[in-house]
Amino acid sequence: MHDLKTITALGGSEPRVDTFHHISISENDGLALASVSARLGSEDACHKNMQDLLGAVPGPGEAVLHEPKSGFWMGPEQWMIAAPRQTHELLADDLKTRFGRCASVTEQSGAWVCFDLVGPGLADVTERLCAVPIRKIQAGDARRTMIHQLGCFVICQADPHHLRILGPRASAGSLHHALTTAAQSTA
Repeated sequence: MHDLKTITALGGSEPRVDTFHHISISENDGLALASVSARLGSEDACHKNMQDLLGAVPGPGEAVLHEPKSGFWMGPEQWMIAAPRQTHELLADDLKTRFGRCASVTEQSGAWVCFDLVGPGLADVTERLCAVPIRKIQAGDARRTMIHQLGCFVICQADPHHLRILGPRASAGSLHHALTTAAQSTA
């Protein structure tokens, strides 16, 4: 088999984009993801490496929107790091080298689906999806929530009309359905 072709989480050859008059929902297939967990007794060294990598260590409910790498808090001493896959395909390997023995690094690109929601109707759509206080969050806020019975992360980007939602890749179709249904119901 030498003619294999990659597909997106939704099964397409190209990322799917759904456009409504007040919001667009784009499957973002261009992220490399890796989780970083500080090892017991090495938290300070891990924090120093995270500071060097992102310019700050994301705390609870926070994301650091640094370019080209960004990161958000997942739990105590745990973070998710994201970067453009085109230039950081080996993100997890690079992070393992950087963090060494102070952290456990795990490749996550194949485990998550990412949707970017952009538009002025963002708050109305998101309020139908989850319990995140969307009208109060600001750039750099990151929340773990449930959307359509799926554990997801919602990250507010620098543009106040841009949210990034990460959910389980195995349930990409269910998450996409929930997003588009909420967008259609607010049209």
